Amino acid sequence: MEESITQITEKNAVVRDWSLKTQREKGDSLVEGCVANLPEHTTVNVRQNNLEDLVRVWNQWDSDIRGIFTERYGDIAHLITVRVDEQLIQAMVRFWDPAYQCFTFNQEDMTPTIEEYAALLRIDNVQFGKIYVKEPKPMTFKKKLVRLIDMTDAWAEKQIKKKNETICIPWSSLRESVLSHPDILKRVNLFALAIYGLVIFPRVLGHLEVAVFDFFERLKQGVNPVLTILAETFRSLNTCQRVGKGRFIGCAQLLNVWILSHFWKVERTPFHMFSKTFAPLEAYLKKEWPKEVTKQHRIHPSVLLYKCGSQDWVPLLGLWGGVGYAPLLVQRQFSSRQFLPATGGLAQFEFAFAGEGYMKRVRDIAKSWKEIHFMELALYADNLTQDYDIWRKQRVNSQQISSTSYTAQNPFLEEMPSELEMARQEFEREKVKMSRDLSTLQEENYQLKIEVQVERSRTKKVQREAEIKGKAKKEEEKAARAAIELRRKNAEYEMVTAEFANSQSEHQELKRRVRDLKNMLQPRQQQLDNLLKALEEKNDQYDRDIHAYEGTLQEKEMQLNFLINEIRKAAMQVVQLSDEAEVLSCQFPPSQRSSISEFLEQVKKQGNVARKFV
Repeated sequence: MEESITQITEKNAVVRDWSLKTQREKGDSLVEGCVANLPEHTTVNVRQNNLEDLVRVWNQWDSDIRGIFTERYGDIAHLITVRVDEQLIQAMVRFWDPAYQCFTFNQEDMTPTIEEYAALLRIDNVQFGKIYVKEPKPMTFKKKLVRLIDMTDAWAEKQIKKKNETICIPWSSLRESVLSHPDILKRVNLFALAIYGLVIFPRVLGHLEVAVFDFFERLKQGVNPVLTILAETFRSLNTCQRVGKGRFIGCAQLLNVWILSHFWKVERTPFHMFSKTFAPLEAYLKKEWPKEVTKQHRIHPSVLLYKCGSQDWVPLLGLWGGVGYAPLLVQRQFSSRQFLPATGGLAQFEFAFAGEGYMKRVRDIAKSWKEIHFMELALYADNLTQDYDIWRKQRVNSQQISSTSYTAQNPFLEEMPSELEMARQEFEREKVKMSRDLSTLQEENYQLKIEVQVERSRTKKVQREAEIKGKAKKEEEKAARAAIELRRKNAEYEMVTAEFANSQSEHQELKRRVRDLKNMLQPRQQQLDNLLKALEEKNDQYDRDIHAYEGTLQEKEMQLNFLINEIRKAAMQVVQLSDEAEVLSCQFPPSQRSSISEFLEQVKKQGNVARKFV
């Protein structure tokens, strides 16, 4: 039985205190003295697959099939028509900091978050906290192909290729099934598989890798694909930045839309990324990128996922490895107050699904996702806390590291400060004191406003009391008039009551008469019942007699029918004898006819009589 996911939502101030304490105890992701060995120049290849076939299939589908696809897989189909700005992606990679999993633009950090990618893709039929975990012994690639595409084992074995040490299948082998499979749901599923393999995880150009098939099989179990997409995006950015070259194999379309979404407004209205009725990818494709825009305030989520289980940030699992990121680092993206984030151990967390021990790390991450922690986002006038401001200025960027050590140390354990540093700290203390005084003044001002409101409420109360007294006097007059009316109504009521009493006595008299009539009718009713009973007995006797007569009559009728049949038989014999006598009379000579002629004539007469009964 699958374990449930525990969701905990905490106040912004509580998370801030926890993060500050954790950062001081466990240290930063990187500290001064670490070496990242990042190249000075980065050249990234953002080459994408040819998606014309997918666009043609999508355009051929009617609204019903598109609706089925969107209901199952969200808005991922819009990614096939997003034009990737290669120069933008290449420029963004140069600002990527692998140690903190974020883009660093001067003093501001930005990174894609689960909430933002989920809002872009709008995949509803998933569980937010259900992470994809690679199976240690998955089904063979051939069996997956046979089950997904309804082909034979021989066909599947023939299509499987090995490209760059990666087991995959060419897109050309699936194209025909996507275009003309007889089962509409199969076509929809294969189309989604193609998008995941060619657009979202385009590791091998023109091919779909076996890992994509494993991942796609798990989507039907409610796995949240955003977590996996984000993990591979971070891992690919890390690789490109550390190596200084290579091809970006994350979802470039989604990253392209994400960065532009932070500067995009739709017809001078806020970009409603987190509105359930707004489809950001669809709107992005319908609008041209404005030439001159500034960052716009957007509708933001009310909570932010900031840690999982015992981890101090959010661990992620991709198709080929794991990574982590710290959402608390980029609260400013949601117009929330930015405080010091917990980042200890973040730089050393990334790993690949290879070698010994990686499955234990996978299991640990999966276990940590059984308890996910959310923080309530809060808007403040002061967008940065002092702790964060100090930390951000002292933070070591991956691009500016000088010596060798990857061990995260405590940035708050510093050497004896110089006079300049002491003066700066004194200034900071004075600044804090002034901030407190300002807060006190603001509190006093707030109290004065409350007192003014109380006084106003008292004045209004006096006015209301005067109004109430005036209304009370009017109510008294109304009550007097009502009393007079009530007395008149009482007199009328007494008259009606007297009339009712008289009618009651008449009613009692009528009831007495009815009772006497009932007493008189009762013996007569008894006599009538006796007569009816006797009549019923006579009727029963008559019925029995009639039944007996009917039986006797039927018996006589049967006897009569029997006699008639016997008479008919005798008549037939007589007729037969008459015919024979006629024949015999012709056979005797004339000398003998006179002696028997009388007898034959009698026989003929009897025969004529008998013919009437035949």
